[in-house]
Amino acid sequence: MSDQASTVLNRAKLTAGAILAALIGGGCVVLVLRVVHANALAESTVVHAKQYVKTVQPTPGGDAVAVTLPGTLQGVIEATVYARSSGYVARWNKDIGATVGKGDLLAEITAPEIDQELNQAEAARAQAASSAALAKSTAERWRALRDKDAVTQQDLDERLSAYSQAQANLAAAQANVARLRSLQGFNKVVAPFDGVVTRRDVDVGDLVDAGNGGAGKALFSVAQVDPLRLYVYVPQTYAHQVKVGDAVTVTLAERAGEEFRGTIANTARAIDATTRTMQVEIRVPNPKGELIAGSYVQVTLPIKTGASALQVPSNVLLFRSDGPHVALVDGGGRVRLAAVKLGTDFGNSIAILSGVSASDRIILNPADSIAEGDVVTMVDAGTPPHGGNQRP
Repeated sequence: MSDQASTVLNRAKLTAGAILAALIGGGCVVLVLRVVHANALAESTVVHAKQYVKTVQPTPGGDAVAVTLPGTLQGVIEATVYARSSGYVARWNKDIGATVGKGDLLAEITAPEIDQELNQAEAARAQAASSAALAKSTAERWRALRDKDAVTQQDLDERLSAYSQAQANLAAAQANVARLRSLQGFNKVVAPFDGVVTRRDVDVGDLVDAGNGGAGKALFSVAQVDPLRLYVYVPQTYAHQVKVGDAVTVTLAERAGEEFRGTIANTARAIDATTRTMQVEIRVPNPKGELIAGSYVQVTLPIKTGASALQVPSNVLLFRSDGPHVALVDGGGRVRLAAVKLGTDFGNSIAILSGVSASDRIILNPADSIAEGDVVTMVDAGTPPHGGNQRP
């Protein structure tokens, strides 16, 4: 074999050896990576197989629990003032926000038709008075003539009847004058009680009609804002615990941290068959005018509960075919399902009458699939677990 062929053969052997070594090294790397990935997958599987849960302990029920209901503040007296005579608004004296006393002048209406009718009625009254005076004197003269037997009794009776009719005509004329004077008095629109003007719907020159026949007929709205009142609708569950005289707390979302005290003034003493609620009237003192009529508020009612009952969040309950349960965690991290007897439902929380103790650890938001004997891992409420089946 020539030297050149030997050199080519040696180079081929070296190349084949390098390729083989590279393949062996790559295979080793792949094997190592597979082992590492397999170990990581096994560890991840173990981690994700765990059920992480958050728990809570029951709290004593105490003597009362707060039940919050929405309501709207209203004046203790509210009235819409309408015109009692037809005419044009000559002037108005009070604008929105003005404080008024009973009888204060709000506006004046000019009604020339009523003035003319009054003048006519007064003239008719004068005419009727003159006729009545003449009829009286005539009846008296004919009575004197009858005493002398100068006229018949029939003639006297006719004169007496004419006098009675004249008196009736005079009384009717006087009543008509009084009626028109009363209507003329309605030209002055006055406040019906002490309060605040909450709305003014007229201006100078507006034509108004007597009565409240339409939405555009209202002139003013007046409200008495101390105290204020509001109505809430208490669910049937709590209705029997609400009593007249109970103190309540009123809060506004836009005035965080401030509380206003009120008192239950009246209750409907009946449950509405449609809503299953009872209407309750609450009075809220407002001597400084801090509260505004029409405001949306939250009313907190103190609902009394039994001191022996424990309270838990409503999201711990499991409803099974044999009744409500809760999922407890024992010292070994195993789940135990406990049947419970429910008490009063307070919305976010519920009273537990039996089935749990104050020292039990109850799982929050338990999964429907959770079963007796499952192993779980507890975590703090503020520490989210890393991986795993989280039950927040």
